[in-house]
Amino acid sequence: MKSVLALDEGTTGATGLVVSEDGAVLGRGYREFTQFFPEPGWVEHDAEEIFKVTLEAGREAIAQSGVTPTAIGITNQRETVVVWDRSSGKPLHRALVWQDRRTAERCRELKAEFGSEFLSARTGLTWDPYFSATKIEWLVRNVPEVAAGIAKGEVLVGTIDAWLIWRLTNGRTFATDHSNASRTMLYNLESRAWDPELLELFGVPEESLPSVGNSSGWLGDCAAEYFGTEIPIAGVAGDQQAALYGQGCWTPGKAKCTYGTGAFLLFPTADIPDSNAAATGLLTTVACAADGSPTYAVEGSVFIAGAAIQWLRDGLGLIADAAETEKMARTVLDTGGVYFVPAFVGLGAPHWEADARGTIVGITRGTSREHIVRAGLEAMAYGVRELLDAVVGSVGLELSELRVDGGAAANGWLMQFQADILDVTVLRPDLVETTALGAAGLAGIATGVWDNPEHFIQSRTYTSFTPNADNVTGYEGWQRAVATTLHWARYDG
Repeated sequence: MKSVLALDEGTTGATGLVVSEDGAVLGRGYREFTQFFPEPGWVEHDAEEIFKVTLEAGREAIAQSGVTPTAIGITNQRETVVVWDRSSGKPLHRALVWQDRRTAERCRELKAEFGSEFLSARTGLTWDPYFSATKIEWLVRNVPEVAAGIAKGEVLVGTIDAWLIWRLTNGRTFATDHSNASRTMLYNLESRAWDPELLELFGVPEESLPSVGNSSGWLGDCAAEYFGTEIPIAGVAGDQQAALYGQGCWTPGKAKCTYGTGAFLLFPTADIPDSNAAATGLLTTVACAADGSPTYAVEGSVFIAGAAIQWLRDGLGLIADAAETEKMARTVLDTGGVYFVPAFVGLGAPHWEADARGTIVGITRGTSREHIVRAGLEAMAYGVRELLDAVVGSVGLELSELRVDGGAAANGWLMQFQADILDVTVLRPDLVETTALGAAGLAGIATGVWDNPEHFIQSRTYTSFTPNADNVTGYEGWQRAVATTLHWARYDG
């Protein structure tokens, strides 16, 4: 039986899945890696550690499966930037993570100088440190070794997918796909290529960037030393676009939300949406059509979702394991008036306030850890509700059901609350690791593991959460809490 190794390199860990042609997961591996916070609002990763744990996760999955995969598919945290020496392969600085806020002031300067339309018309994005370009500019301006190497043509710059492909092929392939390129702030949506004007603005020579291709197709061969035999790399997509593909959401009218470190709501569109999307804080991004070629999607991003639960565990010690949260939420009738806005690294859509920080309001002497934990879960659902309201209001896309995935989607209480607060049916697949499945599908379609996209998704089954409007309370309180967070960020006395 044919199979694909999916390598899912996320924000806090790397997962390897071996997926057979009948849709079964034959093997799984997982490794966490280190998060670095050198200053408030700064987030960094060690690119070498990421490569190491990705290999370990993949090897574990292959060993558990007992098979040799036909192909490799890669999906990754987007916007995170790696710079490395072309000759030695040595990273010249820690990777700057998508959550990193160090270029917030630079983004304000650029917005004041060029205006919002200048960027949104070209890239579908907004001036925010979330995206890659200002991170690259910061590295060039602040790391002498990077500046010197860029000037000499000796430095390569890429998102995590490009770094992994380059390492796995031992430097024979330096490539990315349209979905990842569209998140850099350097890619033109209409030409589907690097934008010369933006490259000049940020001081990034095109020869330092990877070539851009389709998400499904041969990208090079992973060297035999890594997984025991040479295996073609045949699929790559940014994590949210991979999840969209893994859910079978290839055409307008379907949508998915991934609950991982953040929460990401994507609606496929046939063409580039008009400017109304950008005006309400939504992004336009490149997604994957059924055959892996580029298409478009409207996207809303909540920067912190599952990471808030991780913080309740690691930062406050309120829980020992994320799985506890479902039971704890059911032990209280509500949050006791507590609202949690986990803006640890700013607020994404629809507010785009880089200086916002986490806020918990409504605490009394009667507040328990169960109330705070439930408020953390509710925050995810409320954030997604904000995104959906923006999509319906600006683009006019209607939603009858929402497909969900990601680690937090395993929480049945949260998914029911999400259905209630949206007033739409929520469908959770049998396997919530849809991001990795999407990468597997893109690689498998290109190498004949699956005859066609429908064959790839035909084995999926779903649990349905039907909305109960009578259970909906608290959204107005949440909006008040967000307003409080925004006021704190913007108040200057």
